[in-house]
Amino acid sequence: MSDEELEPIEILELPLGDWHRARGARMVEFAGYHMPIQYEGIMAEHLWTRENAGLFDVSHMGQLMLSGEGAADALEMLVPGDISALKEGRMRYSLLLDEDGGILDDLMVTSTPMGLYVVVNGAVKWDDIGFLREYLPDEITINHMDDRALLALQGPKAVDALLRVVPGVDALFFMEAGSFFWGPKSDPEPLWISRSGYTGEDGFEISVPASHAKALADALCAQAEVKPIGLGARDSLRLEAGLPLYGHDMNPEIDPVEGNASFAISKRRREEGGFNGADRILKALAQGPAQKLVGFAVDGKMPVREGAPVFAQDGQVGSITSGGFAPSVGAPIAMGYVDSQHTPVGTKLEAEVRGKRVALTVAALPFIPHHYHRRGKAL
Repeated sequence: MSDEELEPIEILELPLGDWHRARGARMVEFAGYHMPIQYEGIMAEHLWTRENAGLFDVSHMGQLMLSGEGAADALEMLVPGDISALKEGRMRYSLLLDEDGGILDDLMVTSTPMGLYVVVNGAVKWDDIGFLREYLPDEITINHMDDRALLALQGPKAVDALLRVVPGVDALFFMEAGSFFWGPKSDPEPLWISRSGYTGEDGFEISVPASHAKALADALCAQAEVKPIGLGARDSLRLEAGLPLYGHDMNPEIDPVEGNASFAISKRRREEGGFNGADRILKALAQGPAQKLVGFAVDGKMPVREGAPVFAQDGQVGSITSGGFAPSVGAPIAMGYVDSQHTPVGTKLEAEVRGKRVALTVAALPFIPHHYHRRGKAL
C-alpha cells in the first residue's frame, strides 16, 4: 500500500469536545484526541489556577479497574510500589515497568471496594492495557471504563467550589479517594473523587459517567472560583511543580532511579524485590545512576525546549526533556537528564538554543512549593 492509499488516523472526540468549543477553546490534537490547549491564554489560565480553581478535562486518560483474587499481588510484579498494603480509599503513585525496569508509564493506583482503580496516561493507554493483559494472570479482570469522563479541579479554592456541588468532599485528604453522589436526590449520579492532581496545588480528580460530564462541568464552572483551563497551562503548572510528563521526561529507556522517582519504590519492595527490572533498579539505588532527571533555572528570558543539548564547557553531559516559561516563577525553567557528576544543585551548565549557549543552573525540584492538603507526615 502506498502512502497515498493510507487511511488517515481518526482523531477522537472527548465527551466535552463541543462544550470546550462553545467556550472558545482552541483545539489541538493530543494523545489521539481533539483537546483544548487554551481558552483566554496560557499565562492567564496558569495564574488563575494558582490563585483560584481551574477545571481541566483529562478524559483522554485511561481509567481501568483491575479485579479478581490476588490483583494487588499480581500488579506488584509489574510496579515497584507496595500495592497490597493499600487500604481502601488510599492511592499510590507508581510506575509500570518493562522486563528490564524501563518505565512504560506512570500511573495512579487506588484501592476501592470493586478492585484496583488505575489511571494511566492517555497517549499510551492502549499499550498499557495490552501489556497488563499479557502479563497479569487470566483470573485478573481488566475493565477499561471508557464510558466515564475524568475532570480535574485544581487550585487553592477548588475545595470551596466543589463542596457546594458535591457535599462531603472536604473530608478527603491528599491521596485519598471515595464514592460520592451528585445531582437530584431522586436520581443521583455516582462519582469517584480523589484528592489529587498534577499541578502541585490542592485539588480533585472526578470520574463521572461520560453522559453527565457536561452537566457536571457546567455546575462547576457556575462557581465563581472556577474557569476552564487548557493543556498549555496544565503543562506549565506541572513543570513548575517538578512533575514529569510521560513520553518526555520518562520513557522505556529510563529506570525509576534515573527518572528521579525513587520515592515510588516502597521500603518493602526495596528489601524484597520481585518486580520487573528489580536487579537493575536496586543496583542503581545502591550505587547511584549514571544519569538523573534534574531541574534547571535558566538565565535570561529565552526558554530552553525539549531536545536542547546540555553542556559542561565543551562536552555534552545531557539534554532537556521539558522546558518553557514559568508564569509563577517569572522566568524560564526546564527539566532534563545530566550525567551523575553534574546533578548537584547549583552546578553551572549551558544549553544550546538556536546555535547559542544559554546559561543553566541545576535547581532543586519542585520550582514552587506543593500545596497538597495532607492528613499528616505519613502521607
